[in-house]
Amino acid sequence: MDSVPAAYHAPLSQGYGYGIVLGLGAVFALGMILTTWLLKKYQNEVQTSEMFSTAGRTVKTGLVASAVVSSWTWAATLLQSSGIAYKYGVSGPFWYASGATVQILLFATLAIEVKRKAPNAHTFLEVIRARYGVYAHMTFATFGLFTNILVTAMLLTGGSAVVTSLTGMHTAAACFLLPVGVVIYTLFGGIKATFLTDYIHTVIILVIIFIFAFTTYATSDVLGSPAAVYAKLVEAAALHPVEGNAGGSYLTMRSTEGLMFFIINIVGNFGTVFCDNGYYNKAIAASPAAALPGYVLGGLSWFAIPWLAATTMGLACLALETHPSFPGFPARMAIADVNAGLVLPNAAVALLGKGGAACTLLLIFMAVTSASSAELIAVSSIFTYDVYQTYINPKASGKKLIYMSHCCVIGFGLIMAGFATGLYYVGISMGYLYLLMGVIVSSAVLPASLTLLWKGQNVWAATLSPILGLICSLIGWLVTTKVKYGEITVDTSGQNVPMLVGNVVALLSPCIFIPLLTLIFGMDDYDFESMRAIRKADDHELAAEANVQLELVPGEQVHDEEAEQRNLTRAAKIARVITVVMTLVLLVLWPFPLFGTKYIFSEKFFAGWVGVGIAWLFFSSMCVGVYPIWEGRHSIAHTFKCIARDLSGKKRGDTVVVEGQGDEKVDVVEIAKS
Repeated sequence: MDSVPAAYHAPLSQGYGYGIVLGLGAVFALGMILTTWLLKKYQNEVQTSEMFSTAGRTVKTGLVASAVVSSWTWAATLLQSSGIAYKYGVSGPFWYASGATVQILLFATLAIEVKRKAPNAHTFLEVIRARYGVYAHMTFATFGLFTNILVTAMLLTGGSAVVTSLTGMHTAAACFLLPVGVVIYTLFGGIKATFLTDYIHTVIILVIIFIFAFTTYATSDVLGSPAAVYAKLVEAAALHPVEGNAGGSYLTMRSTEGLMFFIINIVGNFGTVFCDNGYYNKAIAASPAAALPGYVLGGLSWFAIPWLAATTMGLACLALETHPSFPGFPARMAIADVNAGLVLPNAAVALLGKGGAACTLLLIFMAVTSASSAELIAVSSIFTYDVYQTYINPKASGKKLIYMSHCCVIGFGLIMAGFATGLYYVGISMGYLYLLMGVIVSSAVLPASLTLLWKGQNVWAATLSPILGLICSLIGWLVTTKVKYGEITVDTSGQNVPMLVGNVVALLSPCIFIPLLTLIFGMDDYDFESMRAIRKADDHELAAEANVQLELVPGEQVHDEEAEQRNLTRAAKIARVITVVMTLVLLVLWPFPLFGTKYIFSEKFFAGWVGVGIAWLFFSSMCVGVYPIWEGRHSIAHTFKCIARDLSGKKRGDTVVVEGQGDEKVDVVEIAKS
């Protein structure tokens, strides 16, 4: 199988591909190594096992929000959402964004419950084992790994397809080289590295989306205004009306196929948030006061990214298909290319030529690497704490645990590069994996949530309902494929109807199995004490090797646990209200009046729709671009002052940096060196 069709000419040379993938990866790796050294020297952030996996549980609101945005901005966020816009019009971006935002908002409730009930946990699977024991632990570990494998495969298949399309680099080479830089900086910096690089990635992604939006709707010679895009979309609907859309229009929320995708999207993304240890890792790493606002701001900020990116690039692709600048003109895009995620790159090339191709390459590199780092940490923490420490070496020292974490990061990176290459050769695309993920993992969502939210769920309900749900979802998916299309192939099994059945059965079947198993085996009356009994690892050896007292390492100081619990209980109540209100707004009150009335956008309404998207992205930029810098200004200033002192030859004592929340100042205590 060739990497690029013979008739296709990549807009950039392979040098650009290797330069971005290897060169920029190396820059991030070296930058993170330097940052880790500076944090160790001036903030006492020694890479203990606790710091590697939990960042000392001290990460603030702004960085939590930017990390949530970055981790949830997969290649699919930009590529799949643009493909859905190309297929279904303006409804596609909104269905994608709203159907994947509510999970982050709802997860804020679980984030608070983890902090309340298991304050010293390293992974969510530790919490499962503390409550239910070995068998449930193994069940949820399997579903967690399924999630991490599917997400990472989706990142690499989507990212490599774009790199190949834009530069001609072989897809297999892209699959193996994309993770290289991520593995290196994750090795050196742990989860704190992912938070810091997530911030940089997020800012770059926001800037590029702004470039695309202003080019499409303001400055382009071909388009250049919402009115011009609107007119082209009206022409496109006349040439090839959308089946199931009101009036065949691309400018309506009334889309039956779009609604079907919306349901698949909601179900699948529940699985990839609630079963992905990476999101629990970020909740655990957040300081107690930052978990709720971090996840709420992160979810609201993320909404604008797929909404505006797809409303811009998906619709621009439709509008530009009849223009000579469009790749492959005069033919329309093949459905295989749409499913592979090539709508956004084609639109970028048609809009901005080689500059658009370079922007897209950078954009997708950022999306792939930022989300990949979170998956690497998630898998390494599962194998380190939930396999190695739990079943192989329960008395492992912090030094041994961090060694195992490093081995797991390298091993998972290599395995996933090979797996993604294999998927490419058998013809499995990013779009297929995106629709499939809910079928595989969503049966674990409800039992996982009830572990923290309901004391009555017994061990049998927790252990068996995900397995039974998976069996039912696979049967529903494949039987529907066979009945509807007469054969089971990659093409037929990837259609919306079979995927819809499989996803819905996966999410909802535990609603039957959990009550049934609870009735059969009896209701539990759990007191959550075994979760609170989880203890931190012993990192004295690592701290001693770094010549730093363990008590000076962030997160190792003694905290007022009673005050923390009071604040977390209050935050839990607020989280429930916020999540219910925002879920109703995004899933019901906003889209369904437009859906039910079969309204076809007027030119002015479309302009307003685009304007709201741009304004929302500015809000996102403030939350995850400006606010983290403002929030960490005292620590940044302290670090630069210490660097200046060292460069000037002045003596500097050991420092303990104790940061307050919000705008509270940093207390810097210096211990003079003898």
